[in-house]
Amino acid sequence: MKPNQAPLAFADPESRWNALSTRDASADGSFFYAVRTTGVFCRPSCASRPPRRENVEFFESTQQAEAAGYRACKRCQPGSLSRELAIVERACKALDADPQERLTLAQLSSVVHVSPFHLQRLFSRVVGVSPRQYQAARRADALRGALQRGDDVTRATQDAGFGSTSRMYGAAPAELGMTPSVYRRKGAGLVVYFATAQSALGTVLVAATAKGICKIAFGDEPAALEADLALELSEARRIEDTPRLAPFIAQIDAYLRGTREHFDLPLDISATAFQQRVWDALRRIPYGQTRSYSDIAEAVGSPRAVRAVASACASNPVALAIPCHRVVHKDGALAGYRWGTARKVALLSAEKEHRPETARETAETS
Repeated sequence: MKPNQAPLAFADPESRWNALSTRDASADGSFFYAVRTTGVFCRPSCASRPPRRENVEFFESTQQAEAAGYRACKRCQPGSLSRELAIVERACKALDADPQERLTLAQLSSVVHVSPFHLQRLFSRVVGVSPRQYQAARRADALRGALQRGDDVTRATQDAGFGSTSRMYGAAPAELGMTPSVYRRKGAGLVVYFATAQSALGTVLVAATAKGICKIAFGDEPAALEADLALELSEARRIEDTPRLAPFIAQIDAYLRGTREHFDLPLDISATAFQQRVWDALRRIPYGQTRSYSDIAEAVGSPRAVRAVASACASNPVALAIPCHRVVHKDGALAGYRWGTARKVALLSAEKEHRPETARETAETS
């Protein structure tokens, strides 16, 4: 089959039945089938006895099959990613071999010997981002490293494999949060307004560019927080402007007092594709509730990326606005918190106390 035909390879029931009948291993991960008479769902390549056509039901994912009431086959273990992980690992190695080279999905699928459609779904499921997004993140890492070493923008652009400075300038703001030259100069030319205030969690520092909030941090002393900001953006023009930031600080204060559950804050933060997926998932956690790192990994489509999720939580630059404090260990134990475990305990306790009565009743009966 030609690569450009692959996306439709297992899109209809007939082709799926043919793959099941021939135990086509290349179809694994593209779909799953369940047998009504046994209540079990399997991979297309499962070596169990072939079912009758009228008893078969097809699903896009294991989650769909389980939601329909089927249980996983113990023989082919459709929920396991052992074979899929091997495929994705080979794909990652191919992409990592030369960050400057841009591989199309068809080229990459040829390297790992699976269809482009299968690889796209599998890669996104395991890694959490598409192959294209993975390559973009790798180029951004290379660009970031070159700029931090002090390389000029033209050389850094070439080393990162952007091909042209115009293409790099078009992509860099989403990856770096500012233009490459500004990033290399630690914010030179950038105006950052900041203010500190006392709160229920100690001193809070809020910093913002003209686009929005770029930092919300907690600490014990204003001087220490201001020093951290100065180190992070040592060449930026930092202006203390309490009146400008007073509305944002007021929202934080109301939140900590339990009179506000959501923020209306414009954000100006940079993130990798995976970080953005994790941060979006964190913002969907209801007020007064928690999720485990594995829950978030499942939510972003990367069930094995628990450590990567924890890293994304730890790199969150805007406390509260992105509620990383609502993520705990699977057993309910509190994990670390960038601004101190004591603050995490206080936040979760306050949210539990102030959450709506209906939400409290739901949590207590679940």
